[in-house]
Amino acid sequence: MRRASVYLALTIFLGVGAAGATAEDQAEVTLAEAVRLALDRHPDVEKARAAADAFKGKVREVKAQAYPEIKIVSAANRVRDPAFLNSPSLDKFPPELLGVLEVVGANLFDYSINVKQTLYSAGKVKTGLKIASVEAEGALADIDRAEQDLAMAVVRAFYDLIWSERYRDQVAETQQQKIRHLEQARVLYRNGAATEVDVLRSEVNVANGQPDLVRAENSIRQARALLNFYLVRSIDFPTRASGEFQEKPWTEGDLDTLMKEAQRRRPELQRLRIAERSAGLQLSLAHAESRLKLDFNGAYGIASRLPSNLASDRFTRWSTGVTMTLPVFDGFKRSGLVWQATAASRQARLERERTEQQVRLALQQGLDELTAATETIAAARANISQAERVLAMMQNNYKYGAATTLDIVDAQTALSVARTNLLRGLHDYSVTHANLRWTAGLRPWE
Repeated sequence: MRRASVYLALTIFLGVGAAGATAEDQAEVTLAEAVRLALDRHPDVEKARAAADAFKGKVREVKAQAYPEIKIVSAANRVRDPAFLNSPSLDKFPPELLGVLEVVGANLFDYSINVKQTLYSAGKVKTGLKIASVEAEGALADIDRAEQDLAMAVVRAFYDLIWSERYRDQVAETQQQKIRHLEQARVLYRNGAATEVDVLRSEVNVANGQPDLVRAENSIRQARALLNFYLVRSIDFPTRASGEFQEKPWTEGDLDTLMKEAQRRRPELQRLRIAERSAGLQLSLAHAESRLKLDFNGAYGIASRLPSNLASDRFTRWSTGVTMTLPVFDGFKRSGLVWQATAASRQARLERERTEQQVRLALQQGLDELTAATETIAAARANISQAERVLAMMQNNYKYGAATTLDIVDAQTALSVARTNLLRGLHDYSVTHANLRWTAGLRPWE
């Protein structure tokens, strides 16, 4: 009984694991699942996250300037220095005394603990910490941008795959219509109700449709390969897009409303505002470059010629002091840094203003394209209804000799164009809808 329970538990565990793997690598995915898989797996997002981690390390590095620096220093030296023999004062010594003097090698052992602490730096340490913190915040904005850009790319690839599959089905249906008409022409030709020219034209029409079907199949493979690339799957993985084109009316607001959302949410604009703040701090840092600086230095240790004395407090040595540094002339280095920081601040402001204008222009273009796609869908649907009626009428007329094969071909072409226009309109509306949300800093897949 116990063994059976163990087997049952293992079966459930393995089954859950297999189900989890299937959920991650299932062939059919929705748009939301595709975006989630891409954000979890794609290297672009991981690279942005790694950059953010690097900035965390940079913040810690800059913080070290505000903390004391403590070092343990140890040395063992053997020295022979005849410097005292070269002193001019020895010329007055008696020769017999100079003969006694002899330079010999000596050992010197020491170890100490050294402490250094910045007491005052005219705000350089504090400003450096602010700059590092601001840049770390900018790295988080870079992660958001990488995720949004990747999500938009997945949305485009997803809708491209849907379009390719629907277009292939449409081309296949049109090809079947051509084949049925060819069979009808052959029957009528055998019955004497059609000419050989009708049969030949129908055969040519069928042959001309075959390359369209091949190109449609190739388009599916390319669209699926691109989507698999973003999902970090094998290029030939049989991914299928589960979903429909977006036809929900736009209710997110007008241009001014979208621009406010973009200014609040768009990662690029957030990054540029952060760059402005960073440039302002760099200017403050440049101003503090040639100002007064105070450092505390302290050392405590033992120095002796003999290793046996390294534990004796008689040979203890220590020192403390405060170092004041006040640059007087630095060759105009500070003014050069201030000049650069001022220019960088102005450049960051101008770049933000330019990007805001670009975003506003993109939003206006997106709204216009959305309106155009809506009108295209409405017109295409009306044309399809009329083209289907025309094709049905031509097929009936052909049975009674009141229409030719050219009339049938023209009607089939008109219907195919109308259906393609509708499919393209639905695709463009879906992509434009998502792109407009992305431009405003919203989730493009919703």
